[in-house]
Amino acid sequence: MLPYADYHMHTALCGHATGSLDEYVRHAIDTGLKEIGFSDHAPMVHERLPGVTMDLRQLPLYHRLIDEVKAKYEGRITIKYALEADFIPGFEAKTKAIIDAYPYDYIIGSVHYVNGWAVDDPAAIEHWKTQDINNIWREYFRLLRQSAQTGLFNTIGHCDLPKKFGHRATVDMSAQVKATAQVFKECRVAIEINTSGLRKPIKEMYPCAEHLNIYCAAGVPLVFGSDAHTPGDVGKNFKEAVDLAKTAGYKEYLIFNKRNIERKQAL
Repeated sequence: MLPYADYHMHTALCGHATGSLDEYVRHAIDTGLKEIGFSDHAPMVHERLPGVTMDLRQLPLYHRLIDEVKAKYEGRITIKYALEADFIPGFEAKTKAIIDAYPYDYIIGSVHYVNGWAVDDPAAIEHWKTQDINNIWREYFRLLRQSAQTGLFNTIGHCDLPKKFGHRATVDMSAQVKATAQVFKECRVAIEINTSGLRKPIKEMYPCAEHLNIYCAAGVPLVFGSDAHTPGDVGKNFKEAVDLAKTAGYKEYLIFNKRNIERKQAL
């Protein structure tokens, strides 16, 4: 069965996605989804990054565009307001100000930057050659835990992102994952099964099955997201994502509304 909602979708406003909001919505309807959430990249808080995130000046337009498709497709599909916001230590107040400026249904917290560089950036892939991979993974998990503890986020995005280009830890990281899962549970944040990993060099969803088992065992709740940057990727590989969730032991996932859990949806 296809999940009810796709909670991770972008727009062309971030500068590296294509298609109109109308095209994303129509593809979601054609796919059979009942709910979607636009969660474009929030303005970066430590520097301006045109072509990577929206700019503060674009937020009114972002909400206006969502309002337009909500009105146009009312009764056919539910559309939620969201952001994907980077966690940058030391900039929590600025991040909160951006989040609080508009009424959102949920906020995805993501860690892309570890020790000042984006681990998923193709332009920075050579940087991996100078790094201790295991130390990068340890720091990544530490930042995930810290992000959850801020209370800024409802869900945590693609929570084993450093594997994107195949850079896996060479030592057992299960203790790190268990510690992270415990913090997520205590902080009441959900993780997402993010299907975009299947479209990346790693060819594997985020998180991997082994980590997902740990999160499920710890009682960390779940959402689904395609991380679509083109309309055709909305809801992509969601049937496989459901299989992954069920194999890990999940029996339900969350639906959000106005930063609160609206209900738990059975798988």
